[in-house]
Amino acid sequence: MTVKETCLKAKENLTAISLASEEDMNKMLAAAAAALREQAPLIIAENAKDVQNCTRGAQFADRLMLDEKRIDGIAEGLEQLIKLHCPVGEVLEERTLYNGLLLRRVRVPLGVLGIIYEARPNVTADAIGLSIKSGNAVVLRGSKEAILSNRAVTKVIKDAIRAAGYNPEFIQLIEDTTHEGATQFMRMNGIVDVLIPRGGAGLIRNAVENATVPVIETGTGNCHVYFETSADLSKGIPILINAKTQRTSVCNACESLLLDSEIAEKHLAQIVSALRDKNVEIVACEECRKILPDLAPATEEDYYKEYLDLKISVKVVHGVDEAIAHINKYGTHHSDSIITEDKAAEEKFLNEVDSAAVYVNASTRFTDGFQFGLGAEMGISTQKLHARGPMGLKELTSYKYQVVGNGQIRN
Repeated sequence: MTVKETCLKAKENLTAISLASEEDMNKMLAAAAAALREQAPLIIAENAKDVQNCTRGAQFADRLMLDEKRIDGIAEGLEQLIKLHCPVGEVLEERTLYNGLLLRRVRVPLGVLGIIYEARPNVTADAIGLSIKSGNAVVLRGSKEAILSNRAVTKVIKDAIRAAGYNPEFIQLIEDTTHEGATQFMRMNGIVDVLIPRGGAGLIRNAVENATVPVIETGTGNCHVYFETSADLSKGIPILINAKTQRTSVCNACESLLLDSEIAEKHLAQIVSALRDKNVEIVACEECRKILPDLAPATEEDYYKEYLDLKISVKVVHGVDEAIAHINKYGTHHSDSIITEDKAAEEKFLNEVDSAAVYVNASTRFTDGFQFGLGAEMGISTQKLHARGPMGLKELTSYKYQVVGNGQIRN
C-alpha cells in the first residue's frame, strides 16, 4: 500500500477502537501482551537481522536491540495499561445554562495518531498499546534500520487481536521507509489528526519544519543536575552517576552538570573521580580547569549538546539564579534536577526552571511514563500545547461539547 492508502485504512477502521468498551480494550491488550511473550523468539530473530544490518554505531544498535528481557518489559507495559482507567467518555464539566440547555464537556480520542520514530522497536508496541486504551487509531512509521523488527511486532499484536475476536485494522504500519515517504506521512492532513515524532534532534526538527499535520514535539534531552551550595554529596553523587550512566542513550539521561562555586572549590575532585570511575568523559569550564587543570575545555556548543554517550559538560555557577538562567538558556525543557538541602533554593528551582519535569534530590531518569504510573508512554513532550512531559492516556485525548436541549432556539 502507498502511504496515503495505509493512513486511510487506519482512518476507515477508527470506530473499531474508538467505540470499543474498556473491557474489550483490555482484552486486546491482554492478548497482545501474551502474544509478545509467546512469540518472543520470532521477534528476536527478526530483530537480530536488523541489528546485524545496522551501520549506525553501538548506541543506535543498543536502542534497536530486543531480547527476552526487553520484550517482557514491553509486555509488562501493556499489562500496566490494563490496570489504568480509560479516559474516553469522562465528563470533565457539566452544567445547565440560563436557557435550560444541558452542557457537558466530554473526553474523546484524538482520532488517528501518526507516530514517526527511529531505532526503538519497543515504540511500536508502546504506541499500539496506548492507542488501544485511549480509543485512537494509529499509523506507525519507523526507520529502515528497524523495519523487520517493527513488522514482526506489529504482525504479532494484530494477529493476537484478531484471534481474540476483534478487528485490528485500526493499527497500520507504513513500510515505505524512504525520505519521500516520511514527508508524505507528515502531510496527511484530513486523514492523520496529530503527528508525534520520537527520536533524535534531526528527526524532530524535520517533523516540526515539514509537517502540515499538527505536531506534538517530543524533544531531545539536554538534562541538568545542579549541585546547590547546601548539597549533600552522599545523595548527590549517586544521583549524578545514575542520571548520567544508568543508560546513556535515552533522552532523560543527564548531559550537563552545574556546580555552585563553593561545591566546586571543595568537592570537584571527588565528583570528577566518581564520574571517571564510570568512564565518563568530562569537558569543563575555565573555573573548573583552574581547580583541575587536566580537565578538557568545554566549548559554548557543549552546553547545548545531548551527547547520548558517556560524556558530560561541567560548569561552575554562582548561586541558584545563575543555575536557573543557564538551564533555561541551554537546556531543552525536558528534565532537570537540583541537589539541595535548602528549602528556599528548592522552591525557587521548582518554580522557575521551565522544564517538563523538575526534580529535587532525585535522578532525571525517572521522567518516564512507566515510572510515573502512566503505562507505556507515547513520548515525552517538551512543548506546552497540547501535552507536556510523559504522554500517557489523557494526553492522547481531546474533548467535545455535548449540548442537550428541549426545543431551545436562539433569539
